[in-house]
Amino acid sequence: MQEKSAKPNALIWLLLSVVVIGLDQWSKAWVLASLPEFTPVPVIDGFWNWYRTYNTGAAFSFLSDAGGWQLWFFTALAVAISGLMAYWLSQTTRANWRAALPYALVIGGAIGNVIDRQVHGHVVDFIQWYVGDHFWPSFNLADAAIVAGAIGIAVFGLFDGKSGKKAG
Repeated sequence: MQEKSAKPNALIWLLLSVVVIGLDQWSKAWVLASLPEFTPVPVIDGFWNWYRTYNTGAAFSFLSDAGGWQLWFFTALAVAISGLMAYWLSQTTRANWRAALPYALVIGGAIGNVIDRQVHGHVVDFIQWYVGDHFWPSFNLADAAIVAGAIGIAVFGLFDGKSGKKAG
């Protein structure tokens, strides 16, 4: 009897996570060295500013006024989610980019923000989009990677689920 050879897992995609972390931390170092605090610097008038601000909470400043415990809560949550997704990567075949790419993006973004929380006590945000007087909450590259990854997980999961039902 011949054993099936194991297909390589998708842990190599963690290199993308490292790239996301590197770009995120580089961009935040640039922001801290170059941008004034709480002062809009127009990039595209009427739509996009650089705007250096800080977030001690999570998305949309959730729990930002919680008194400090949220730093450890969000750190533990990000590490746990990243660990779970790294496990899922280890169970995913390397060629399955539709699963691996979003997991890697979420891991990179989550760890990028964890580094901020542990080094600065808050997350550095600096991208501000707006139209007229309507401003989207400021965010950073790590946040963008998390959102892109979450959308990828949802969209690719939806399409994979439909194709799996048709095949079965």
